[in-house]
Amino acid sequence: MSQSVTSAANTDSASDGLQALGLALPELRDNPYYVHHRTVGSSIYISGQLPYKDGWLLGQGTVGRDVELETAQELARHAALNCLAAAVQAVGDLDRVRIVQMLVFVASTPDFGEQSNVANAASELLIEVLGENGRHARTAIGVAGLPLNSPVEIQMVCTAV
Repeated sequence: MSQSVTSAANTDSASDGLQALGLALPELRDNPYYVHHRTVGSSIYISGQLPYKDGWLLGQGTVGRDVELETAQELARHAALNCLAAAVQAVGDLDRVRIVQMLVFVASTPDFGEQSNVANAASELLIEVLGENGRHARTAIGVAGLPLNSPVEIQMVCTAV
């Protein structure tokens, strides 16, 4: 992560931080087979989110073969944004969200080896938006394939603050 990460700590709220980045939380479409989040106590379990925007999957393919690192990083940012939208559905306000753990799946070739660099883009977004509440434990895993041939999927555990 770069040393020049600006965060919501420099703004009035996490929503202001999001807006300063030119981003808005997307609306998540309901799915008949699963929920986007499940709350247990103050913990919020976010279902795996793909890089959808306005109902469209933003990319398909395997990182290291069909998808470049920079594209995968942008897709990871979109998936993280969808996770934030699910967290806000659960708690009602972005300022009440603290990321505990993020699990990043990257559909990649066996020799790719830069899954953590894909995940860094999502981590950076969370810190830019949430400040210290965006820092988290994290795992980045290379996998053979993901739903709908998506290059990236992100799952999170959050807590309400």
